[in-house]
Amino acid sequence: MAKKTASRPRKRSPRKRATPASKERRLFTLSNLHPPEGSRIRKVRVGRGIGSKLGKTAGAGNKGQKSRRGYSRRRGFEGGQMPLHRRVPKRGFHNPFGVAYSVVNLEELNVFPAGETVTPELLRAHGFVRRSGDPVKILGDGELKNKLAIHAHAFSASAKEKITKAGGTFEVLA
Repeated sequence: MAKKTASRPRKRSPRKRATPASKERRLFTLSNLHPPEGSRIRKVRVGRGIGSKLGKTAGAGNKGQKSRRGYSRRRGFEGGQMPLHRRVPKRGFHNPFGVAYSVVNLEELNVFPAGETVTPELLRAHGFVRRSGDPVKILGDGELKNKLAIHAHAFSASAKEKITKAGGTFEVLA
């Protein structure tokens, strides 16, 4: 029987530590540029075997039209069911070029003092116009008591008449 000898522990070399003196400042050049650690994530290569997380069916499920190459569903498709845009009844005509004005009646402009210049911005600030993007149209409902200079995008014929009758002026904005 062979005698067991005690094995000596291996001598380890001391670990080299980075000291402030050994950390020299490196200049960035085109040869050593690289993105920060963790900022670039490797893309998942789909359909490249069972060891690649998304092999075999590549996340498309089993069989059917949606699992085939080149499948693209058209907008509004509901799986063969009659789509909503065909089920809803349609009536009348919708003008795609129509302009929706925010309307203000002359009677409402009596809150402004005489000599005031009324602009769409001022009407928005006083709450007469809600939506900020809409053009403003002045309608001739009611009587104008004060002499005002009114700037708006459109005026009705009766509004123009009543503004000039009250001694005011109107200007159509572009």
